[in-house]
Amino acid sequence: MRSVERAAYVVGVLLLASGLVHLAILVMTGGTWIGPLSLRKPTTFGLSFGVTLITIAWVSSFLRLGDRARAILLGVFTIACVIETALVSLQAWRGVPSHFNTETTFDALVARMLALGGITLVVIIAVMTLASFRANAAISPSLRLAIRIGFVTLFSSLIVGALMIAKGMVLVFSGHRQTAYATGGTLKPTHAVTMHAILVLPLLAWLLTLTGWTERRQWRIVLLASVGYALAAGVVAIGNLAGLALSQMPIAAIGIAAIGVLAMLAAWVIALSGVARSLEPP
Repeated sequence: MRSVERAAYVVGVLLLASGLVHLAILVMTGGTWIGPLSLRKPTTFGLSFGVTLITIAWVSSFLRLGDRARAILLGVFTIACVIETALVSLQAWRGVPSHFNTETTFDALVARMLALGGITLVVIIAVMTLASFRANAAISPSLRLAIRIGFVTLFSSLIVGALMIAKGMVLVFSGHRQTAYATGGTLKPTHAVTMHAILVLPLLAWLLTLTGWTERRQWRIVLLASVGYALAAGVVAIGNLAGLALSQMPIAAIGIAAIGVLAMLAAWVIALSGVARSLEPP
């Protein structure tokens, strides 16, 4: 394991711990789960960035990158994750909003640093996404497919996050700060549902290597899960962009999303059953 990867794993665990601590405080104090001042934000940022950092440290190890490029990309990604989580947590404990807040010079600086951190994350994931499409005979076709789909969806998630920040900042600078707080996060469902395919799909591909099945069969199962994820995420994204809650979507759309979820579950059940059978004594 490379030193930069080891550091990323350690930092990822610390970010997860931060999220869990904030979750415990939120539950024990009976605090609100909504609004820009809620401890929900440091909770979700700690948990999400922790999982994402650990995932990227693992998945990026399969990319065709030079040692220096890998160290720079993963190192900067790790720093950006820490800064994003730390600033959101700081503002929550100060009792002020983190994003879209330009009330004071310090708050404006924090908001700009958060925006810069978001841009940094987008650029790094864009580079890694491109790297995932480089020919790489060192990994199996099924893992290659999982990594590529995972990076494309993660990149989409970060673009959506950047659009939310941009929309909110435009509202703030036009004098509509409260509207920014109320509507700046309207694309959160799309942002959330596309974020963790980068873990779900490569982890499935790795699990399939324990079954002893042919690579062709493993590839088909990963493809099934990938199509299922794309269907479910696509329905959520289209409905979200149309301003519809899940309960407001047409029955056909909900049905398509359900098919996608079932396809993903089926892929995982097949994989787990295959692993279980491979562990049975002869």
